[in-house]
Amino acid sequence: MFMKKSLIMLVLLVLAGCDNGSISSRDCSADWQKQFVLGAMQDWYYWNDLLPANVDIGQFAGPEDLLDYLVSFQPLDSYSYIGSAMADDAYYGAGQYPGFGFGSRFEAADDLRLTRVFADSPAALAGLERGQRILELNGRTIADIEATDGVGSMLANSPLTFLMRNVDSTEFTVTISQAIVTIDPLPQWRIIDAPAGPVGYVEFDAFISPADSAFDDIFAAFESASVTDLIIDMRYNGGGLVSTAELLGDYLGGFVSENEVFTETVFNANNAAENRLTHFQRLVNSLNLSRLVVIATHGTASASEIIINGMEPHVEVTIVGDTTFGKPVGQVGLEFCGKILRATAFETLNSLGAGGFYDGLPVDCAANDDLNVAVGADTDPSLVESLSYLQTGACPAVPALLKPSQETYHKAISRPGSAAWIYSRAL
Repeated sequence: MFMKKSLIMLVLLVLAGCDNGSISSRDCSADWQKQFVLGAMQDWYYWNDLLPANVDIGQFAGPEDLLDYLVSFQPLDSYSYIGSAMADDAYYGAGQYPGFGFGSRFEAADDLRLTRVFADSPAALAGLERGQRILELNGRTIADIEATDGVGSMLANSPLTFLMRNVDSTEFTVTISQAIVTIDPLPQWRIIDAPAGPVGYVEFDAFISPADSAFDDIFAAFESASVTDLIIDMRYNGGGLVSTAELLGDYLGGFVSENEVFTETVFNANNAAENRLTHFQRLVNSLNLSRLVVIATHGTASASEIIINGMEPHVEVTIVGDTTFGKPVGQVGLEFCGKILRATAFETLNSLGAGGFYDGLPVDCAANDDLNVAVGADTDPSLVESLSYLQTGACPAVPALLKPSQETYHKAISRPGSAAWIYSRAL
């Protein structure tokens, strides 16, 4: 059976032994792993009431196949997965993963463009830049790859030869090998002089542990400059750690809403004792925030959305860019046999009880994420629109943007950094 400790900031699940007549010890056999996943899902899965009463684990090749079967009973759940425990820890603990070091999205059926390239990554060192188009991989066109295995599968190979097109239409070929990429979760920030007063701007890429120590210096500068209007650029932020999100919440709401409710976390009936309210705590550099603008795209998910939803009852919140991804639920991390099960286990609401935004949080001011312009540049349409809104209080009367495909983070590991709102990391 499973022994649980309180989920104050992290999840710890220890298997003491499965008393099922056939598995009596942690031997990491295929049957043991499948029984672990079945038991964990029956206990922790947020929609465990939808799971079948009787499951024959013998019909599944491994725990991954079993998990795919179990989540098929809840069409809303595209989030639960099994990955490498070591890779999971490296990503959330240090922002590291093995890969090429770029994100991309389809602008059209065969138009695959780079959205960002991480500093000092193999992609950056090979000359890849935001806005470039991938024409071929190992001599195959993107259309051909998509019609067969899919680009994601192709990008699992290393080395890989890229035929690239620059924004000026020149082309080049380069062969790149994967290596360990280290993400800077807060790659840029500054204070912008605006007619109504100083505006803070920060690009925030991932809710991972390295962000925690960087927050205080950034918010100290904002607080010293008497910033009350803040722009957080989370256009590619797919989520991450609860602890990091709650810390950011304290910097945003700890001054104006000290001790008030930030979020409510709700588990299934089995784990109702773990339900909790999170309150804003005032920090030394919490802002006297008046208005919060969030730059978002369809790749803005989970913890990013919880920041938006959680702050809305307390300050004026405006979404610039596009409607967000739509993930109001989160995962716990349960380790077994060198793997980790990230099972969707809880829902998060704001202080008004609002949640359930599976269709995303709607955009207020539509703006293009122009891949030909650097993120956060003076001419970046999303930043220009954010500053215009703060100055005029109005959004342009333009049609809603079509949602592009969600940005894909190309890594050689299983899914850390994808849309995830996660209770710290399992020990």
